Amino acid sequence: MKDYLYLTVFIGAVLLSSLDLRAQDLEIRRATGPIKIDGIIDEAAWEGTDVADNFRQYFPFDTSAAIAQTEARMTYDDNFLYISAKMSNLGPREYVVPSLRRDFRGEAFDGFTVVLDTYKDKTNAFVFGVNPYGVQREGLIANGGNFTRGSSSNSGSGAFSLNWDNKWYSEAQIYEDYWTVEMAIPFKTLRFKEGMDSWYVNFYRIDSEYAERSTWSPIPRNFSIINIGFSKEVKWDEPVRSPGKNISLIPYVSYRTSKDYEEGTPVNNQFLAGGDAKVALSSALNLDLTINPDFSQVETDQQVTNLDRFEIFFPEQRQFFLENADLFAQVGTTGTRPFFSRRIGVARDESTGTNVENPLYAGARLTGNLNNKTRIGVLSVQAAEDAEIELPSTNYTAIALQRRIGPRSNISALFVNKQAFQDTPGSDFDISPFHFNRTMALDANLATPDNEWSGKAYYHQSFDQDQLDSAFSWGVGAQYQTLDWEARANFRQVGANFNPEVGFVRRTDISRFNGTFYRNFYPSRGPVQSHAPGFNWDLIWNETYGTTDWDANLLYRFRFRNTSRLSFRLRREYVYLFDSFDPTGTDGPELPAGTDYAYNLIFLSYDSDQRKSFFYDGDLRIGQYFNGHRTSISGAMGYRFSQLGNISMDISYNHIRMPEGLNDADLILVGPRIDLTFTRNIFWTTFIQYNDQIDNVNINTRLQWRYQPVSDIFIVYTDNYLAEDDTSRIVDFSQPKARALVFKMTYWFNL
Repeated sequence: MKDYLYLTVFIGAVLLSSLDLRAQDLEIRRATGPIKIDGIIDEAAWEGTDVADNFRQYFPFDTSAAIAQTEARMTYDDNFLYISAKMSNLGPREYVVPSLRRDFRGEAFDGFTVVLDTYKDKTNAFVFGVNPYGVQREGLIANGGNFTRGSSSNSGSGAFSLNWDNKWYSEAQIYEDYWTVEMAIPFKTLRFKEGMDSWYVNFYRIDSEYAERSTWSPIPRNFSIINIGFSKEVKWDEPVRSPGKNISLIPYVSYRTSKDYEEGTPVNNQFLAGGDAKVALSSALNLDLTINPDFSQVETDQQVTNLDRFEIFFPEQRQFFLENADLFAQVGTTGTRPFFSRRIGVARDESTGTNVENPLYAGARLTGNLNNKTRIGVLSVQAAEDAEIELPSTNYTAIALQRRIGPRSNISALFVNKQAFQDTPGSDFDISPFHFNRTMALDANLATPDNEWSGKAYYHQSFDQDQLDSAFSWGVGAQYQTLDWEARANFRQVGANFNPEVGFVRRTDISRFNGTFYRNFYPSRGPVQSHAPGFNWDLIWNETYGTTDWDANLLYRFRFRNTSRLSFRLRREYVYLFDSFDPTGTDGPELPAGTDYAYNLIFLSYDSDQRKSFFYDGDLRIGQYFNGHRTSISGAMGYRFSQLGNISMDISYNHIRMPEGLNDADLILVGPRIDLTFTRNIFWTTFIQYNDQIDNVNINTRLQWRYQPVSDIFIVYTDNYLAEDDTSRIVDFSQPKARALVFKMTYWFNL
C-alpha cells in the first residue's frame, strides 16, 4: 500500500513540475476574530486567508513539486503576526527531532520555518521555526543568508545564528497523516519600518521521512535554503503600524561559590545582580542597556587540541551583542576582523600569558534601521579596572553605518575605539591620553539580484600611540555560483603594524591569495544527490621572508540523498618558520626559525545520516607533518533517545612522530556528553572534557528550567582536575584544580 502511495505521489509530482507553479504573492488581512495558539487550526479567523501552498523541492532536487506538501497561512491583529501551517504526509509515520531543547538545528530533522525580511533589503531577516513536538527556535539571518555550499550554517560565516532569543508563542499538534503548527509573533519582538505595505517572506519545511527539504518560494539548490534573495513579496491589507511602547526588562541574580585549589586561595563566594533592558525607540530602532552584566557564568566553550601557530576563533554567544551583530562583526573577512565582541569582558594577564575575566560596569547598544536603505549601530561598554594585572578601567566604543546600494549591495563604515579612563588602576577616573587603540574600516559588499555574483572590497586602518606605518589591512574578493559551477577568489594584505585590539587578526605582515573551484554534477538516479571535483590553493608571502606558506589541494565531495556527506582532499603544503615552533604543542624542543618544510597529506571527512538514532561524523588526516608524520582522527558519535535527548562522544586523537631531538606526542581530547530534555522547559546537560595537551579534566553539569518564556533558572557545577600522569592517564579525583557552583535566575517581562 505504501509503495502505491509513493508511486501516486511521484506521478503527481512529475505532472505538477511541468506546470508553472511559482508561488504567488500573498495578502495578509486582519484577523476577523480571536486565535487561540494551541496548534489546532479551527478558528474562523483562518478561513478566507490566502494560502501559501504548492511547495517546491529544494533537496534532493529543485525541479519538482514537494512529495510532502505544506500549506501556510498568515493573519494579524494589533499585537501579533499569526502564522499557521499544515504539513501533510503519506500516511502515519514517526518524526525525527534532535531533542526537546530550544533552537534545534539540522538538515535531517522535521520542522517548519518562516523567514521574515521585514525591511525588504534582502540582507537581514528573522527566522522562527517549530518542530512537530512544539519545540521553538528563533534566529537571525545576515549577509543575505549566503555561505559557501558544503559548509555548515554554524560556520564562521555568520550568515545564520540561533543564539538570539526573544519572546513569542507557538504550539503544534500531530495527527494521523499530517501535523500542524500555530505561531503568534509579537510585533514588539520584530524590527520593521512603520508604514510599509509589504514584506519579503519565505517558508521552508524539512521532512525526515523522505529526506526532503521544500520551500514555498523556489530556491535553487546551489544556494542556501535561508537565502533571502528568492523570498516572495507578501502584501499587507493596510500599512503595518508601530506596536507602541515597547520596553523589556531582563534582570538577573546569581550566586557563585568557587575555590582555586592550585593557588590555595580561600573559598570565594560572590553574589551578583544586574540585568538588561530593551527599549524600542521606534519599530525599527532598538536600544539595549546592560548593568553589571553576567556574561560567562553558565556557558562553556568546547575545548580543542591546538596545534596551530595562531589564535583560534570562538563565536560570540552573549545576548547583549547579538541583535544586528553583523553591522559590527561582518566587517572585514574571516581571520581579519576589526571588531570582535569577545575581546570585551576578557583581559590578558601579561605575566602569565592567560586570559582572565574582566567585569563590566555597564553598556549601551543602539542598532536598527533609519530607513529602508540605512542601518546604524552604536555600542559603548565600560569595563572595570583590575589592579592585580595592572589594567585600568577601559571603555569600548564602536560606531557602524551601513547604506544599501542597489537591490543586494551595501557600503559600510565602522569606527572602533578602545580608551583607558585611568593612567593606572586606582588613579583618578579620567580619559587617559596614553592608553588608546582605534580602528577605522570601510567595506563594500556587492551582490547581483540573481545571486550568481557576489564580492567584497575593504580597507581598514588602526591607530595607537606607538605605530602608524603599515597599520592597515585591505582586501578584495569575488564569488561566482551557478548550478554547475562554483568559483571564488580572494586577496588580502595585512600590514606589519595593523593592530585592532578589539578585533580578531590571526596574522599580520602578510599578503594572501586563495581560491576555490568546483564543478557540480547531479545524477538523476542512485544514492548520490550531487558530487563535485574541485581545486583549491592558498598562498601567503611578505617582503621580509618571501613565500611563507602555500598549499594546493585536489578536492572531491559527495552529497547523498539520505543527507550524509563525504569529502576528500589531497594536499601539498609548504611552511616557512619565521619563528621557532613546537609542532607537538607540548612545550618541548622546537623546530628552529628560518627553516622550511614541504610535505604531502590526505584529508577525509564523513557525516552520517542524521535521521538515524545512531549518528556520527569523523575527520581523518594522515601524512607528513613538517619533518615528521601525523595521523589525526577527530569526530563525534551519538545515540538519540527519540525526543528525550541523546548521549554523544566527541573524540580527537593526534598521533605525532618527529625525528630524534624533538618530542613525539599522542594527544587525546575526549568529551562524553549527556543531554536530557525532560520537557520543552527542563533540560539537564552533563559533559566531560579530557584534554591531555593541557593536562586537564573538566566536568560541567547544568540544569536549566525555562519557567517562563525566555526566563530561566540555571544550576551549574564545574570541576577541573589534573591528569595524574601521562602514561596511565589516571585522574585523581581527590585532587581538584578548581571547582565552582553557580545559581542564576533571569526573568523577562514587558512594561
